[in-house]
Amino acid sequence: MNRTYCVYILSNSNRTLYTGVTSDLVRRMIAHRLGVGSRFTRQHRLHSLVWYETTNYVWSALEREKQIKSWKRKRKLALIESMNPGWSDLSPKVGLPPDIDR
Repeated sequence: MNRTYCVYILSNSNRTLYTGVTSDLVRRMIAHRLGVGSRFTRQHRLHSLVWYETTNYVWSALEREKQIKSWKRKRKLALIESMNPGWSDLSPKVGLPPDIDR
């Protein structure tokens, strides 16, 4: 069975950014929204999924996360806008239930 890994970027109304990696994006988004796991996302209320990318290889996901985290903000914004120019929350697109607290 192939596992899928996801690199993702979260944001909020101030456009604060958080880059992460997971093997279960829906579960991780629920954890972020419930304030479990990442102190940074909890403190900044980073609940909007604004960009994501999937791969079948954990090493590839970890390298991509490292690469994106090394970029300056301007390049991260360009990456987000290439996929999601309106900065809409992509959570429903990946199957996040709508009743999870924000």
